[in-house]
Amino acid sequence: FALFFGRVFCAAACPLGAIQDVVLLRPVKVPPWLESGLGLMPFVYLGAAVLFAYTDSVFIICKYDPFVSFFRLGGTPSAFGLGAVMLLVAVFVGRPYCRFVCPYSALLRMLSPFAKWRVVLNRGECVRCHLCADACPFGAIRPPTPAEEAPPRRAGKATLAALLLLLPVLGVMGGLLGWASSPMLSRVNHTVRLADRVWAEEQGLVEGTTDESDAFYHLGLPNTGLYREAGEIRTRFDTGSTLFAAWIGLVIGVRLIAVSVRRRREGYDIDPSACVACGRCYGSCPVDLAYARGQAVEYPGNSP
Repeated sequence: FALFFGRVFCAAACPLGAIQDVVLLRPVKVPPWLESGLGLMPFVYLGAAVLFAYTDSVFIICKYDPFVSFFRLGGTPSAFGLGAVMLLVAVFVGRPYCRFVCPYSALLRMLSPFAKWRVVLNRGECVRCHLCADACPFGAIRPPTPAEEAPPRRAGKATLAALLLLLPVLGVMGGLLGWASSPMLSRVNHTVRLADRVWAEEQGLVEGTTDESDAFYHLGLPNTGLYREAGEIRTRFDTGSTLFAAWIGLVIGVRLIAVSVRRRREGYDIDPSACVACGRCYGSCPVDLAYARGQAVEYPGNSP
């Protein structure tokens, strides 16, 4: 659906977005620089979720869902607290979880720009009234480009070329950092932690035992089997951590390219990756309202 119609799932089906919309009472605008930086988090979360699922470590998307405790009417105090804090933020910030955390939104952000039948505004006849931008609480409306902000074409091309050359460098550097951090990340896995503890107890590096090591000893299994399984998981972490960190490097590089490329807009336009297809802008746009009534719209000046 995202490939054909944009992020319609967010507006029409997702219960996480619905519960945030219910409590949105006094929306404030998030500064563009802050939104751009926080917008990286869903891609990091997505990469981490894939890494830990691939290594059979933990399903972090389910474990740290801030609203699952409300929907299931049960959960730990920390889970309820996390959800309450997120809902409190959602009173002032439109869909903070969807925009700055949700890993599924990262997938939809990548696919929505290619949608053929996505949300569009003003049928190319923008009167620059700014009403659509005021109505959108998600920062998905992009304003017209002032003539004085348009950079020289040569400077823009040079910046773009430099960032394109930097993109693979960021990916390689991220991959190297990921490979180096693999031993640390692998300790998220229970089997790896247990193998490290059993080995330390076997070598006399620690005193006493833990509940986990006692349970393992009670099974009567050989230590070599545990070490072998932990070694296989570490090998998967070597590959997964390298790809995970390379992914983060590429995401940062693509974001730098996105913020550096200046697209000239004659009127207000919708960013398809940020738009959740809620339709709030339609009810505020005089051009769309007149279009729906079959009327023509003419405003003197047509300027902000």
